[in-house]
Amino acid sequence: MSSSAATASAPKHVPLDARTQAMLHGPIVPTLLRMAWPTMIIMLAQASTGLIETWFIAHLGTAALAGMALVFPPVMLMQMISGGAMGGGISSAIARAIGAGRRDTADALVLHAVVINGLLGLVFAIPMLAFGPSIYRAMGAEGATLEAALAYSNVVFAGNVVLWIMNALASAIRGTGNMLFPALVTCAGVALLFPLSPLLIFGLGPVPALGVAGAGVAVVIFYVVGLAAMAWHILSGRNLARLRLAPLRWPLFADILAVGAVASITSIQTNLTIACATALAGAWAGTAAVAGYGTGARLEYLLIPLVFGLGAPMVALVGTNMGAGQVERARRIALTGGLLACALTELVGLAAALFPEAWLGLFSDDPALIGAGSAYLRIVGPFYGLFGLGMALYFASQGAGRLGWPLIAGTVRMAVAIGAGWLLLNATGDLRGLFAGLSLALVFYAAIMTWAVASGTWARPSSFRRAAPPLRA
Repeated sequence: MSSSAATASAPKHVPLDARTQAMLHGPIVPTLLRMAWPTMIIMLAQASTGLIETWFIAHLGTAALAGMALVFPPVMLMQMISGGAMGGGISSAIARAIGAGRRDTADALVLHAVVINGLLGLVFAIPMLAFGPSIYRAMGAEGATLEAALAYSNVVFAGNVVLWIMNALASAIRGTGNMLFPALVTCAGVALLFPLSPLLIFGLGPVPALGVAGAGVAVVIFYVVGLAAMAWHILSGRNLARLRLAPLRWPLFADILAVGAVASITSIQTNLTIACATALAGAWAGTAAVAGYGTGARLEYLLIPLVFGLGAPMVALVGTNMGAGQVERARRIALTGGLLACALTELVGLAAALFPEAWLGLFSDDPALIGAGSAYLRIVGPFYGLFGLGMALYFASQGAGRLGWPLIAGTVRMAVAIGAGWLLLNATGDLRGLFAGLSLALVFYAAIMTWAVASGTWARPSSFRRAAPPLRA
């Protein structure tokens, strides 16, 4: 009887499907690119929502644009943590479970992912709604700029929980290796935003003009539609990992949080770096500098979803191979993806450095704004490839469940960016000193991440077990 009971309670090991077999044994570059192109489309489409908003809001004036620049770091922080950090933890845990043949564990992880992201979405929304004026004043907002920041921020953070749950479900789908469905949903949402955003900002017929707040309302509608589509895909049984009601268990929460919580710190570091740089630029040179640097830095933010296009499949690929015990193949996947990301982001950076007005001119013709933004792009743009390299290796580290080195690299980057940037700004009396500090920080960031992965320190089996304990049924 004891033998029969043990057999009944043992985890179910399900034969691997064709997609998982390809992730474990297929050629690395073709497999990575085949999985990456839908996610690159989805992330570029999602990033374009911010560009759509910015372009329309630029017609409301420099103060409105500056207000948006101040809100953009916390809004991007929510997207990065919910979809990239905690999302990476969700995808990594599900991928490792599938790689080990434990389908029932993967199913249970979907419910735990929804609970985690739902609670965190609420936790982050409350302080932004309650203390928004104080937060944006601390970042240098006042007058019309503060009004614009609050008008947008209050609407977007009111829908923050919807964003988090949508990204939890999208990450659960990507963890199975399916990158296409989330891409299709996001592209459909962006298509909706093109007419909806200007309609709500400027009004038409019976629809009132909501101004900056209208852009926020359009984005929240996008979140609601995306959530409904992701939930339908999973609840209908079309996803390899299914959402089923079951008792909540701490070990499964830990499997997600072991990666997602540490990765969230890295996301906070990235956004805090840009927020502090924005505050320094504003304190030194005023509203036009904030708008100029903020508009230029939006291109840097655009690189994050571009790299995530490669990073999301890297999480699934590395996680699946780590779950199957193929550590060396996981390392090769990480380095290959890092080099591809470096090449893509360097092309963007060089183009921005050579033709900064082509980007900035899309949003404003204010000479002061274009001057500050051009200085940023000319100095930092050539280093964008290093940013892409480091970010791709960070996503690979999520898949491996090994986040110690990304945390160290992010800490060094933030310290160098703000510390060296402040010193050079005061020493030179010029915003270009601040931007030089930001460039130097990217050199340190990429160097640390590359050494950690190439040396094998990043994913030693013993460290992997400490960072992300073996999945439990």
